Amino acid sequence: MEGSSTPSPSAAELRELLGTLTDLGNAAAVLGWDRETMMPPEGASYRGEVLATLEQLAHSRLADPRIAELTAALAAEAHPDTIDAAIARVVARDHERAVRIPLELTAEIERASAAAIPAWAAARESDDFAAFRPHLERQVELRRQLAACFPEAAHPYDALLQPYEPGATTAAIRSVFGRLREGLVPLAREIAERPEPEPLPGGLAEAGQRTLALEVAHSFGFDERSWRLDDSRHPFSQSAGPHDQRVTARWDEADLGGLFAVMHEVGHSLYEEGVDPELARTTLGSGVSMGIHESQSRLWENQVGRSRAFWSYWLGRAAELLPPLQGIGLEDFLRRSNIVRPSLIRVEADEVTYALHVILRFEIEVALIEGTLAVADLPEAWAQLMQELLGVTVPDDRSGCLQDVHWAFGEFGYFPTYAIGNIVSAQLWRALRRAQPDVDAAIARGDCEPVRDWLREHVHRFGRRLDPPELLLQATGEKLDPTPLLEDLRAKYSELYGLA
Repeated sequence: MEGSSTPSPSAAELRELLGTLTDLGNAAAVLGWDRETMMPPEGASYRGEVLATLEQLAHSRLADPRIAELTAALAAEAHPDTIDAAIARVVARDHERAVRIPLELTAEIERASAAAIPAWAAARESDDFAAFRPHLERQVELRRQLAACFPEAAHPYDALLQPYEPGATTAAIRSVFGRLREGLVPLAREIAERPEPEPLPGGLAEAGQRTLALEVAHSFGFDERSWRLDDSRHPFSQSAGPHDQRVTARWDEADLGGLFAVMHEVGHSLYEEGVDPELARTTLGSGVSMGIHESQSRLWENQVGRSRAFWSYWLGRAAELLPPLQGIGLEDFLRRSNIVRPSLIRVEADEVTYALHVILRFEIEVALIEGTLAVADLPEAWAQLMQELLGVTVPDDRSGCLQDVHWAFGEFGYFPTYAIGNIVSAQLWRALRRAQPDVDAAIARGDCEPVRDWLREHVHRFGRRLDPPELLLQATGEKLDPTPLLEDLRAKYSELYGLA
């Protein structure tokens, strides 16, 4: 215990209960990872029942009245600045939420997701929104039921935001996204008026990309003793506990998307691996929010992985492993690997337009939850917003509203955190560079340790101990502000595209 060698009886009992909760969560994480990487397709239905059972067990333990008694006792006896005080505060909030949500609802959400995920995959493959529609309607209805458990919320969507971004509100996100939209839409249009750089050559062999990705990952902090890299339909990362980080990727020989996806997912796992070991098995030993989590993946992928300093070191090695890159100079490579053009697919979007894809999904989710948009009208609404935000015509639902798996999982409230992460990554990067003016020189030597160490000290180690606004303020001295992101993007792409 921080500040005490012997835990109090209430602290010891609470930690034992939280250890069990953490173990259940880690077991579910392994099964979820397996579902996306190794599980035979016919196992989906039964796997959903297993995950539902684990979710019910965890929910019932978190909702146990004894948790409330122990957190109250710990809050009364713990010094405000200790880990025990943070445990009491955060777990009491988790307990209150669990008590408000019926046990059967949590299990039904898991079962609905188990049925929806393979249905989504088949519907996407066949471009058949009608086949997925009843599953999505069920997920929307279940999330409305969940939101109804929190009638005091200013907007029903606020209740869905909390598991992903504690303290966030629909109104606050709308305000920040409004400023983001005002800056990004004209920037994207200015760039679109400039000649488009030639794309990188194709024929970038998967084996070479995988080797390069692993070497880059090692420079970030990947270690085979506690990490692994696998393939999946949709790249993701999953932590199953300390020293058990699982990263996945998918590869396309037409571009370097697989490499950048590995950078992104390793950024997520570095966050989990960098949490203070003292927080292990307390339910505070993971990232505090998906927005802060996304800031870590985006910082490694974009601020580091797409930078001039990074490629001044890595381009030679990339050309060795991927012969089509031979003869391409650094300036040409940077232009060709940082092409900005509106696109249909979120995960393939560039730095400038990516957040516009997120804003679209945020607006649609809010409308679905508040009932101003019917699921049946989703494809039309999607197409309209794509034209409005990106000027892109959607040719089919496969490349439109069926492209993401999130709604099959029932993850309403998740999408906004992607853009929040972009914003926070720019704020953290500025703070890091102020503290370490020579960081670009280190990256240009292939040394990413200064970046990792600064993030571990100012972000990773806190786990869920600090709420997102407090963490951001402590690390950067600022509240959530899109200005650094907008300024940095304009500066970067003005140079690459010769904007006025």
